[in-house]
Amino acid sequence: MAVMTHAMLKGSNVPLDTAAVRAVLRWTPGSGVPDVDASALLLGPSGRVRSDEDFVFYNQPRHPSGLVRRLPKKRDSKGLTDTVEADLGSLDPSVDRVVIAASSDGGTFRSVSDLRILLYDATAGPEAEALALFSVTAETGEETAVICGELYRRGDGWKFRAVGQGYPTGLIGLATDFGISVDEDAQDAGRDAAGQDTPAGEAHGAQEAQDGLQEAQGGFREAPGGPGAGGAAQEATAAVVRAPGPDLDLTVAHSPVPPQPTMPPPMPERAPAYGYPQPVTAPEQNPAPEFRMPPMGPQFVRS
Repeated sequence: MAVMTHAMLKGSNVPLDTAAVRAVLRWTPGSGVPDVDASALLLGPSGRVRSDEDFVFYNQPRHPSGLVRRLPKKRDSKGLTDTVEADLGSLDPSVDRVVIAASSDGGTFRSVSDLRILLYDATAGPEAEALALFSVTAETGEETAVICGELYRRGDGWKFRAVGQGYPTGLIGLATDFGISVDEDAQDAGRDAAGQDTPAGEAHGAQEAQDGLQEAQGGFREAPGGPGAGGAAQEATAAVVRAPGPDLDLTVAHSPVPPQPTMPPPMPERAPAYGYPQPVTAPEQNPAPEFRMPPMGPQFVRS
C-alpha cells in the first residue's frame, strides 16, 4: 500500500505509524542565502531539557543514548538537506517531546527560500515517500531560528505537530528557552547579532548589574585592607539583593549613583592687560578715612 504524504498546516498534527523517524530540513541555496542547520531538543514533561546533553546540534551531533543524532548535510537536485534521526520507541520514558528546529547562519529566514521539513520512516528504503511535509515560512522575516515541528507522545504512540515558531535571537535564544545553559559571552553575541541590545551605555550598565548580582549570590570580592574592610556595606548590599521587595528591579543589583549637581564652569583667569587699570578688591572699593591719593605727576601741576 502506497504511503500518502500529509501536507500539513501550522498547528496541525498527524499520528505516526513508526517509532523510528528521519526529519529532513530542505531548502534552496543561492547567492545571499544563509546556511541552515538542523537541531533537536529532548524535553521532559516540564517542557525543558533534563540536562545540556539533551541538545543535539552541530557541536554535539549525537545524544549520549545514541537514539537521536544529526546526520551530515547533503546536496541533491532539489536543494540542500540537513537531517535528524530519532528512535522514538527506545527513548527513555522521561522524554516527552523531541523538538526539531532550524537555525540560520549569516542572515535571517527572510532570505531562505522553500524551507520545509519532511518526515520519513527511518526503517523504509531511500525511495520511500515522506510521511508528512510542512512548509516553514518566516512570520516577521527577522527570525534566525525556528521550531519547525515536534514529535510528542500520545498514549502508547507518537505524533508529529507542525509548529513554525520563530526566534529573532537565533539558536542561543531558542536553546535557553528550553533550559540549555549557554555561555554568557555567547548570549551577548547572539543578542548583538539579533539587534536586541540596548544602546552601548545601557548595555554596559546592565552587564555591571548582572556582575553585581552574581557577586551578591556567590560571595563578594574581598575589599582592600582585609576581610573586615567594607564588611558592613557588603552585608547590607547582600541583604537588599537576596531579600527583594515586590517592586525591586533585580536587574540593578548595585546602589544607584546619585546625579551630580550641575555647576557653571569657572570663569578663566585673564592675564592683566598692560596700560589699563586693574580691578580692585572689595576693601579697596571702600577706602579707609585716612586714605590719601598719591601725589599727582607733573602733567597735572597748575602753572
